[in-house]
Amino acid sequence: MTSIIIAAHNEAAVIGQCLDSLLAGVPRGDFDVTVVANGCTDATAGVAAARPGVRVLDLPEAGKAAALNAGDEAAAGFPRVYLDADIVISAAGIRALVEALGRPTADPATTALAVVPRRELDVARSPLLVRAYFAINSRLPAFQNTLFGRGVIALSAEGRARFGRFPDAIADDLFLDSLFIATEKREVGSVSARIAAPERTRDLVRRLVRVRRGNASMRAALAADPDAPGKARPAARTSWLRDVALRHPSLAPAAACYAAISLTAAVLARLPGQPGQAWGRDDSSRHGDRPARQPEAADGRG
Repeated sequence: MTSIIIAAHNEAAVIGQCLDSLLAGVPRGDFDVTVVANGCTDATAGVAAARPGVRVLDLPEAGKAAALNAGDEAAAGFPRVYLDADIVISAAGIRALVEALGRPTADPATTALAVVPRRELDVARSPLLVRAYFAINSRLPAFQNTLFGRGVIALSAEGRARFGRFPDAIADDLFLDSLFIATEKREVGSVSARIAAPERTRDLVRRLVRVRRGNASMRAALAADPDAPGKARPAARTSWLRDVALRHPSLAPAAACYAAISLTAAVLARLPGQPGQAWGRDDSSRHGDRPARQPEAADGRG
């Protein structure tokens, strides 16, 4: 039985749609779903509990790592799917990811232990500067054959056995990515995770500051631990220029916006964080009206 774990902090606006899409038409018992509300001051736990068959844990303190660990302890089966509360995906999409686990990869000697959907950016509600940023970001090779930036990661039982508990840092997807070599990871092109871009430029900067701090913390922790199960891939700070802007001269205006926003976030990320920012995220893009994507015809990446 597939176990799905959703760590949720003040996600009342989106958790209902996430669960409704996930469970639509699914017979009781097909999925083992655990929502871990943590440090919530809204109705996240209540909204989740209103969905039949959903296990809800309510932790008093906010913290994604602790929430994921609590969800793992309560989960009943494998494979494991770690799903962000603001991602809308259908049961068919989850099944397609699970079916890809264990299949041979580019290296016949290995099989897929970790699987993600295709990354799809939704900028329909975003201002020009945010759209320009993602015109570059969407083309970065760093998102090819990696596990981060999707909001959905499926692990086989063998893949989950690569580590014990999630470390106390918010970059859980970077941590998981560090555990597997390239041929053990697979992107299923027939399934997409729609990532809602921020609707205000300042919210994009806030998101980037959180990501930079989280990634830096995770890289430092893994580098300092000789017993760490994996090593995080290094940051490719100039990839936007080398791999995107120089190859696509027409994107020069977008590249200038990307550079300015990235530099601003880099400077802010070095400043001391404020209390209560451990979770930190963009709230402008959290709407309960985003459609789920069904699996499409195979496109060669699945």
